[in-house]
Amino acid sequence: MEPSRGLYRFAGALESLLAAHDARTFERAWETAHVDRLAWEALGRARQTDTAALEPALHQVDRRLLAVLKRCRAFLDPHLVTFRVPELERWQHAAAAALVGARWGVAGLRTVIADTEAPLARRYFAFLALAERHPEGAWPLFERYLVTPGAHHAFVAAAVEAARYYAGHADLLVRLFERIRGDQLLRRFLAPKILESLYVLGEECSLPLFEELLVTGHTDADVDRCEVTRALVAVRRFTGRVAPSVKFADVDDPDVLGTLDAAERRFEATRHRIVPVVVI
Repeated sequence: MEPSRGLYRFAGALESLLAAHDARTFERAWETAHVDRLAWEALGRARQTDTAALEPALHQVDRRLLAVLKRCRAFLDPHLVTFRVPELERWQHAAAAALVGARWGVAGLRTVIADTEAPLARRYFAFLALAERHPEGAWPLFERYLVTPGAHHAFVAAAVEAARYYAGHADLLVRLFERIRGDQLLRRFLAPKILESLYVLGEECSLPLFEELLVTGHTDADVDRCEVTRALVAVRRFTGRVAPSVKFADVDDPDVLGTLDAAERRFEATRHRIVPVVVI
């Protein structure tokens, strides 16, 4: 769907929320319009599009989100306060960041990111937009988050995914993996993103890590989260062979080869995917 069309559809759905006279009607309108899907699809496309032509639609969405937030809070309904208000706030910050990107481009996004007084979610969505656009001169900013222990996990995740567009820096991702590998929660969150960017970069310095993960890596039914599967595909691409691993006993089994072929097709299809995270 063309970005401005998606934004106007989202604005229309917000209008139906504004017409709600009580919490039950508000929730019914939310579910009927599938506002969640409309919001993230429209805002995601708008965030990635570097054009001033989206400014009128984004301005309309931004104003309506503020009005819907005011209406939603006024109902004082526990369900709306717990679930709908935080989501509306995220959308409003995402819309505001996209509006800055449409008006002032990369320079505007960098200004929002640098403003430590701005809401964290707004700075994050500006940072995410910068990662999705990955302009030539932005690498030092992404690098700063990759090498700074204790940096906010959402910003680190976006920087990790942006790194795939800047050749010659795979060693930073390898060092980041080594730094977080003992923290199981952080590893579960960041490792798939790190390994995906290393796979896309395809630099020789990442081969030892992939070879180690054949034995020590975490396994998962989700191919995108399985460290061993990612390592198998990467090692095969580097060396041309299917290496032994903790996941598959017989590397010559045709089913194994079919599984790796399917995984590689999946990895190639999603190599330019940057996945937003929830910022509270």
